[in-house]
Amino acid sequence: MVHPPLQSESVLLARACGGDLDAYEQLVRLHQQLAFRTALVLARNAADAEEAAQDAFVKTWRALPRFDRSRPFRPWLLAIVANEARNRRRAAGRREALVLRAAVASAGPADAPGAPSPELALLVAERDGALAAALERLDERDRQVIACRYLLELTEAETAAALGCRVGTVKSRLSRALERLRAQAGTEVLHG
Repeated sequence: MVHPPLQSESVLLARACGGDLDAYEQLVRLHQQLAFRTALVLARNAADAEEAAQDAFVKTWRALPRFDRSRPFRPWLLAIVANEARNRRRAAGRREALVLRAAVASAGPADAPGAPSPELALLVAERDGALAAALERLDERDRQVIACRYLLELTEAETAAALGCRVGTVKSRLSRALERLRAQAGTEVLHG
C-alpha cells in the first residue's frame, strides 16, 4: 500500500480532530515507534508493549474530540500509552527483567571503511553490557526515568507525561537515579 506524503503534525491533528481517519493513521505512523518504545520501557514485555501501544492509539482516537489543541499532542499521547502499559503490567503481574539494550551504532560489516575494529567493538559491547546490568539492578522508578530520558530521548516534559508526574519530579528522580547508576556501574563504565 502506498501512503501519501506526510503533512505537518498540526495539520494532521486538526484533520483528525475533525474525524478524518486517514489523517489519524498518518499521526499513528509518525508516533508508533516512540509509542512502542515507551510502552516497552513500562510494560517490560514486547507483546504487552505492542498491545498497550495499539490500545492507546484506539483510546487516543476516541478521545480526540476532547483533546485541547493548544497543548502539544506527543506528551498527551505518551501519557495514554504509559497508562496502558502500566495497566497491562499491573494486570499481568509481570516482574521479569527489563531488557534494556544500549544500541551500538554500527557502520556496517567489520571490513567496511570506518567500521570499528573487533577489539573496539568488544570493549564497547562489554561497557554496554555492564551498563545494562547496572540499569537492571536499579529499582523500577530509576530505570523508567533513565530509559525515558536517555534511551527513548524524551524531553523532560514528555518524560513527565509518560511517567505521570511533574517536570520537577522528573529532574529530581533523574538526578538521584543517575547517582545510583554511577554507584552500580562504576565510573569507568559511564566515563570510559
